[in-house]
Amino acid sequence: MTTTEQAILTEDFGVYKTLLESTRAIPWKIDWATLRFAYIGPQIEELLGWSPQSWQTVQDWADRMHPEDREWVFNFCVSQSQAGIDHEADYRALRKDGEFTWIRDVVHVVRNDDGTPNALIGFMFDISERKRTEEKLLNMQRELEELSFKDGLTGVANRRRFDAVVDLRWREARDARQPLSVVVLDIDYFKQYNDHYGHLEGDECLKRVARALAGIVRSGDDLLCRFGGEEFVLLLPNTDAAAAMALAWRCLDLVDKALIPHAGVGHDKRLTLSAGVNTLVPGEGDAVLPFIGVADSRLYKAKERGRHRVVAEG
Repeated sequence: MTTTEQAILTEDFGVYKTLLESTRAIPWKIDWATLRFAYIGPQIEELLGWSPQSWQTVQDWADRMHPEDREWVFNFCVSQSQAGIDHEADYRALRKDGEFTWIRDVVHVVRNDDGTPNALIGFMFDISERKRTEEKLLNMQRELEELSFKDGLTGVANRRRFDAVVDLRWREARDARQPLSVVVLDIDYFKQYNDHYGHLEGDECLKRVARALAGIVRSGDDLLCRFGGEEFVLLLPNTDAAAAMALAWRCLDLVDKALIPHAGVGHDKRLTLSAGVNTLVPGEGDAVLPFIGVADSRLYKAKERGRHRVVAEG
C-alpha cells in the first residue's frame, strides 16, 4: 500500500469515526476471544455517566444492567452470538447516578471463515422515551379495560364483569367443594319512584343504593354488581346459606339506613329492597344460569310476599 493510499484510508476512517460519534446511537465493538471492549463511543458517558475507558470487559456490561434483566439478557446474547445470529435486546442499563435507562442493543456477529464468532459490533440506542410511551399506552389500556367492567352510572361492577367472574368462582367452588352463594337484590317500587321524582332523580337513587351496598363487600373475592335496571347482584364465594341470608338482610338494612325518601309508595315512605338468595356446592351436573335463576325466582317471591324482605327457600 502506498503512502497516499494509506493516508486516504486513514482519512476515511477518521471521517467514519466522526460520523459514528456524532450520532445518538452508541457504537461499540467486543473482541470475542478476549471478551474485551475494543471500542465504545464517547456518547456512552453522556447517556449513562460511565466514561468509555471504564468499559473494559463484557463483565462491565453485565454488571451495569438491572438485576431483573441481567441473567436473561446475558444468556440470550451469549447463546445468539455463539450461534452466529445477529440479535437485539432491550434492557435497563445502570447509570452512574444509580438510576436506570432503557437501552436497545442491536448486535451483529462478525464470524471467522469457519463460522465461529470473531467479534461483536453493535449500537446501543436510548429507548427510554419509547418505553415511557408504551407504559402510558398500557396504563390507558388497563384503565379502559377497567371501565369496560364498571357500571357507568353507579361505579360498581357491571354485568360483563359479573359474567367473567362468576364462571371462575363457580369452577373454584366446584373443585374445592365449597359453597357459593348469590344474592339478587331489587329496589321496591322503582318504577313508581321514577314516575314520582323523574328519571334524573332515579339515576341519583341508583347511585345512593350502590354506595350503601358497597359496604357489604367483605373482601376482594366478594363481588357487587349492577345486573341491569334497578337490580343488583352480590356474589359470595365460600359462603354458606346462613351467612348469605345474614348478608342479604344486611343489604336491606344498609339501604334502610341510607334513608332514601320514596314519597310515591313504599314502606314508611322510604326506599326499600327485596332479595332472593341461593347457595350451592356446585357439582358436575350443576350449571351457573339455573343457580342464579333460583335466586331470581326467590326475589320475585319476596315481592309477592309484600316486598322489603329476603327469601332463601322455595
